[in-house]
Amino acid sequence: MKTIATLIFVLFIGVAAQAQDNRIETIEMGIATEITVKEVKTEKNTEVARLYRRKFSTAKKALSFSTKRNAPKMA
Repeated sequence: MKTIATLIFVLFIGVAAQAQDNRIETIEMGIATEITVKEVKTEKNTEVARLYRRKFSTAKKALSFSTKRNAPKMA
């Protein structure tokens, strides 16, 4: 029974695939003969960017401050 159902399913898929209407519409495009050139002026700005090895290094540096009370006390 399982093989018959599988065979019918495969035949149904095959018939449905062949019944597809595959028409391709073509589009004609002409060749452009005009050439336009745009001039782009670039400004020289020197900007400095910091590169850190770790993702949260700036936050760790800001949070790692020390105060007088952080120092160990001698008894």
